[in-house]
Amino acid sequence: MAAVPSPAPGAPVKLSGLSSRVVLRVVLIVVLVVLALWLIYELRRPLTWVFIAGFVAIALSGPVNLLQRRMRRGFAIALVYFGLILVPVLVAAMLVPPIVEQLNLLIDNLPQYVTDLQQFVAKNEQLRQLEQDYNITAELQKQASSLPARVGDAAGILSGIGLGLVNSIFAGVTILILSLFMLGSGRGWLNWVAERQGHERAAWLNRLFDRIGNAVGNYVAGALGQALVAGVLAYIVLLILGVPYAGSLAVVIFLLDLVPLVGATLGAILVGVITVFNDFPTATIVWTIWSIIYQQVENSIIQPWIQARAVQVHPFVVLVSVLFGSTLFGVLGALLAIPVAAAIQIAIIEYNSFRRPENLGAVRAPVPAREPPEPEPEPA
Repeated sequence: MAAVPSPAPGAPVKLSGLSSRVVLRVVLIVVLVVLALWLIYELRRPLTWVFIAGFVAIALSGPVNLLQRRMRRGFAIALVYFGLILVPVLVAAMLVPPIVEQLNLLIDNLPQYVTDLQQFVAKNEQLRQLEQDYNITAELQKQASSLPARVGDAAGILSGIGLGLVNSIFAGVTILILSLFMLGSGRGWLNWVAERQGHERAAWLNRLFDRIGNAVGNYVAGALGQALVAGVLAYIVLLILGVPYAGSLAVVIFLLDLVPLVGATLGAILVGVITVFNDFPTATIVWTIWSIIYQQVENSIIQPWIQARAVQVHPFVVLVSVLFGSTLFGVLGALLAIPVAAAIQIAIIEYNSFRRPENLGAVRAPVPAREPPEPEPEPA
């Protein structure tokens, strides 16, 4: 029987047909991938902030470029950010006072509401029988009387809400600062990246960046325009119906209409519940009919007309992207889903255009060599 020859010195050891070098390389790649995924998971919050900051910077680049025609870019950025900070302050000033007032009114009048309920139950035979069996109104009266004393017990809940509010404010300030840096220097960073890819690739990348920026900016402008139309019309209808705090409710409609697919419905339901306590059933019926009609008009006329000029994304892609975004990141994911889908679509289209044979030929065409200079005549 012939002896098995031993491997030559320095040759890689074979393991089941694989060299030790290949096995080591595979193990190293797996370890690096796992390490990268772990690092991304640990940094998911700041990475999300950076992503949102980039979206904000792209969305604000349009107003900044418009103001830059009349003033320096630094002043334009400062003016746009001042307006951006002023918006939530004005929204809070319009929403917080009515909410606090209505909560105080509810707490003060809750015992009277229970008394009215007792009188209503006493006039209804079936409800009176339920009252005798379960003593419902007496329990409600007991809970209503003890409600003011329980305000102190809610300190723990309020502290948790306050801590969450502080964290949200910190995240918002961080995102604004990051977007400020991106808006001021982001184009220079993109140009630096593009210039490192060669002349042809640089032109393609610049075109890609411009198209994505235009799509995101147009989407934001279209969404704001659509929400503004919904808020103004809702304000007019609520004024006609005599619903109190029509301005605050119109702001709620405006904000919720920014959420794709379900935002307008949620706003209509919320305002409809409020009309129940104001002028039931007239105001509630009129508001319900108006909401149904307007949502049909918005979905079939206003939204397609606005978004067709903003982002050209198939409705199926819009639905799937909103579902994925809302599942992964909640309301924020739903807000960012459509512009992200538009950016991905633009990137795919531009990449396919760049990879066409004629474009590849242009990219890979060799630069013609220069003719060597003629030698100068030697002096006689």
